[in-house]
Amino acid sequence: MYAIERQQLILQFVQKHKVVKLVTLTNEFNVSMETIRRDIQQLAQEKKIEKFYGGVKYIEPVEGLIDNRLHEQLPEKVAIAKACASLVQDGECIFIDSGTTTYQMTQFLLEKEKLTVITNSLPVAFDLIGSNIEVIIIGGKVRHSEKSVTSNDFLFRFDHLNINKAFICASGVSIEKGISDFSLEEAITRKQIINISQTVYVAADSSKFNKDVAIQVCPVNEVDMIITDYALSKDTINHFTDKGVQLKIVKTNIENTK
Repeated sequence: MYAIERQQLILQFVQKHKVVKLVTLTNEFNVSMETIRRDIQQLAQEKKIEKFYGGVKYIEPVEGLIDNRLHEQLPEKVAIAKACASLVQDGECIFIDSGTTTYQMTQFLLEKEKLTVITNSLPVAFDLIGSNIEVIIIGGKVRHSEKSVTSNDFLFRFDHLNINKAFICASGVSIEKGISDFSLEEAITRKQIINISQTVYVAADSSKFNKDVAIQVCPVNEVDMIITDYALSKDTINHFTDKGVQLKIVKTNIENTK
């Protein structure tokens, strides 16, 4: 097992139990105390857990500014975005959500022909200016922290859009609560897009799984596929696929060199 995969399992274990002794982790994962300390140090540096003498406790996530999140798990996000872009065909009309994973799609779409991109992401729109891609940005309220536009039927006529494929981001993904986000306004916009799109993909790195945040966007059975990275544990993969959720697991360039 790679260290990154074990660290993800440790994080999920600590998230479930909230406070855990280090000796419990060594027994649970059948590794040495030295190995556990290295894993805990890495997770603590990423501010996902907090250390105390002899144990750790889970840090409940809060949404940071988009600029601060752009470089978090970047290889995973780029790999997921590349896989998303590979699903796009010439001549389609697609929606690209605001978020640091879907933002990475733009670099892989520039060679597409007769493509229309609808987005609520200002960075996505700015990246595509000057390309051959037609860009439609939904009208509404600018959310400064996310550099996104949130909207509703009063501000924007969603029913006029004909979207072949929508690529949605998520802050939390679970069987029990589905796709979730920190922002009510973002969730409302995503609900509208999901309702009118022919096919819906969720782009979410493995750290978002088995996590529920403030607002439910939709149940997992309302999306066609979730695209994520190779660090997702086998137990989590089985948990989702057993419930009929279609997953696409992608490898990063780092993993491909191992």
